[in-house]
Formats: sequence, C-alpha cells, structure tokens
Amino acid sequence: MKKLPEKCRLLAKLFFTMLYISAFTFGGGFVIITFMKRKFVDEFHWIDEQEMLDMTALAQSSPGAIAVNAAILVGWRVAGFAGMAAAVLGTVIPPVAILSVISLGYAAFASNRYVALTLKGMQAGVAAVILDVVWSLGAKELKTKSPIHLFIMAAAFIATFCFGINVIFIILAAGMVGIGLAMGQKKREGPEK
Repeated sequence: MKKLPEKCRLLAKLFFTMLYISAFTFGGGFVIITFMKRKFVDEFHWIDEQEMLDMTALAQSSPGAIAVNAAILVGWRVAGFAGMAAAVLGTVIPPVAILSVISLGYAAFASNRYVALTLKGMQAGVAAVILDVVWSLGAKELKTKSPIHLFIMAAAFIATFCFGINVIFIILAAGMVGIGLAMGQKKREGPEK
C-alpha cells in the first residue's frame, strides 16, 4: 500500500482534528478555542500559545462565527489555503449535520422536557469551559506583568460587567490602544535601516 504524501497526511490530521473538536464541543466559540489550544498548541505544537492568543483575538473581532474564524486562521497558519479549507470543512460538517437532523423534528425537541433538562445541565459545563479559557488566556497576560495589558484587561472586565458596554466597543477600543502602542514602539526604535 502506497504511503500518503506528508502534506496529505497533515491536511487529513487537520481535518479530522477539527471534525472531532467541532462534533464534541457545545457552547459556542470560546469553548472550541479551548480545545483548539489543547490540540494545536499543547499536543501537536503546530502553533505557540501567543499565536493562539492572537488568533483568538482576531477570530473574535472578525465578523462571523468565532469557531469558523479560528479554523480559518489556524488552518492557514498550519498548511496555507488547503489547510484553511480542511479546517473549515471539518468545523462546519458536524453542526450542519446535527442541525439538519434536529430541524426535522424541531417541534418534538423543543417541547421535550428531558431535552430541556439536558440543555440546562450542559449550560453549567459550558460555563466551566468558558471560565477555563478566561483563566488560561488571562493568566498568560498576567504573567507578562505589563501595566498597560493589565489595565486593558481590568478596564474591559469593568466596562462589560459593571457598565454593560457592548463588547464591540471594547474590542475596538482595545484594538486602537494596541495600534497606538505598536506605533509608539516603532517610533521609539527609530527608522528601519
């Protein structure tokens, strides 16, 4: 039996990993980000933790589903356009299949007491996974001990939970601060030689 070329094996691994993650992840984009980090950063070492943090920020601030956005970024980083296509395909197949089946019997699902109780129970698990994402990504930023990063994190938390400011405005403000910091650092370093 002929062995698959290395690129095909990489694409297959990327596709089946995203298929697995997407099929067994419930609760939204930040939950899938946690599992992507565990696979692509911790297990496969295809990307580092800072890249995953940056990709999470980009995926969240871009239009569309965070899971698909993250799959696009990770797939592109790992294997270019073909990797992006494999990762996105692996990400969208499970929800499309599951929602197609559910839509056939939506009325029965919506009124079923046991389904409602199961979904209530899953909410607690989803909250725990999201807390895990916040804890692991936030802890990374706390370790940098950068006063500006700590201030932005605290200000975003206060703006969201105390004042109810829309997350879009918080992302835009944080992005503007990041651009300002990058421009200031470039100016301090002087012109490129």
